[in-house]
Amino acid sequence: MLDQQQKRSFAGQGYLVVPRVVPRSLIDAARREVEGHVARAPPPAGHRGPHSYFLAGAWHDSLSALLCESPALLAAESLIAPGKFEAPEQVQISLNVPPFDHRPGGPHIDGLAPPELDGRPGTFTLLAGILLTDQAAEQMGNLWVWPGSHRSAAAYFREHGPEALLSSAPYPLVELSEPRQVVGRAGDLLLAHYLLGHNIGGNMSAVTREVVYFRLRREGHRGRWREFVQDALLEFEPVRTAANCFP
Repeated sequence: MLDQQQKRSFAGQGYLVVPRVVPRSLIDAARREVEGHVARAPPPAGHRGPHSYFLAGAWHDSLSALLCESPALLAAESLIAPGKFEAPEQVQISLNVPPFDHRPGGPHIDGLAPPELDGRPGTFTLLAGILLTDQAAEQMGNLWVWPGSHRSAAAYFREHGPEALLSSAPYPLVELSEPRQVVGRAGDLLLAHYLLGHNIGGNMSAVTREVVYFRLRREGHRGRWREFVQDALLEFEPVRTAANCFP
């Protein structure tokens, strides 16, 4: 599904935007589902900025269809082949309500505050985000990412040990590149490494930003999370192979 250049880019940058993955019919159905959640449990009056709905257990068909009835899951699994992902435990509807004039001060890693019930960090393999609205320019509610930070974070945990993951929240003290705002259009697929530093940005457009996120764990991930956070490509064999090949 993904070519060698895309895999090399993921190895170096830690994220990838794949255009036009989810068809308009699935996007429209998901947006109707999002509209229903907002109508039943709206953000507080006057709220601006990020607002999320975390749906656990059985999903609504229109949201799971974004991943499972489009090429999105195949694209994600092409980064970990021959591995497979476990079924996600939740889906996140992520809104960013304008006007919200904001620049994040730095990145974070998901799953650290709070950790899981057994005290284990809430690590996973890959963040898959499906854009439901256009974010074709900056300051449209875009996610901010720090390219290459997944490699710096892995190096930090090799030096300090994987148990330092929780104490390093929101992000380990590593040298960071300049951040970028992820741009794309409705139907595009964002694939981001778990260790990639990221954060919510501002939204000065006229439209509420809508993204649906799935946090994907490769089968067996929980048993090797310590190794994973020290080796950024441990669960990404095709990516490692592509990165080690000449263009």
